[in-house]
Amino acid sequence: MISLSKEPIQPEEILSFLKKKICFKEICQEILQQQIVDRVAQEKGIAVTPEEIQTEAEHTRREKHLEKASDTLAWLAEQMITPEDWEAGIRDRLITQKLAEDLLSKEVEKYFAQNRLDFDQVLLYQIVVPYEKIAYELFYQIEEQEISFYEAAHLYDLDERRRHQCGYEGILHRWSLKPDVAAVVFSSSPGEITRPLKTEQGYHIFLVEEFMAAELTPQLTEEIRQTMFLEWQNSELNYLLYNQS
Repeated sequence: MISLSKEPIQPEEILSFLKKKICFKEICQEILQQQIVDRVAQEKGIAVTPEEIQTEAEHTRREKHLEKASDTLAWLAEQMITPEDWEAGIRDRLITQKLAEDLLSKEVEKYFAQNRLDFDQVLLYQIVVPYEKIAYELFYQIEEQEISFYEAAHLYDLDERRRHQCGYEGILHRWSLKPDVAAVVFSSSPGEITRPLKTEQGYHIFLVEEFMAAELTPQLTEEIRQTMFLEWQNSELNYLLYNQS
């Protein structure tokens, strides 16, 4: 039973609130997904030791600057959970991580090899304006060096963030770009501005600063593993729900 005031919040009130907020199905699915993880992990003999839980708890305490035991207890009380709840959550996360590694470690490299082009990256700048006429005027002015790309982005881009950053969009994977945009961007050369491209956002002028060939870094390995594991979870959940219907 939870209480934020003199009046306790009953479990049925929490249940009713989740339903009213249309969150109930999502929570149920997450519970079922954890049950699937626990079942498969048990079948594979995957377990988490108290020492591993303690190590992860210590890591969290350092991150949150909880130097004393009393600080940790105060933080847990603020979150309205017990130390046992916290350790159970850590255990679930570690079990999920171990199972993902067990199921998919050999599959990540294969997935990367099959989709390598999608993981190529580009350091990209762009200008987006609402009208074709403005886009072409800017394009020719930049071509003729009457104005720099960065100045034009600072003055005319629709997006406030890009205006402040003179058109800087960031380092992006090919897969994160829409196909028509990716085709234009990855067929251009570094330092070259592209002719205006129309999308639902407006008219885009792109400038590539640098292309970066895909590498299977530890960070990318983890991102791919998480994506594949989520797909596995959804597949297992759909199979479970289908066979119960």
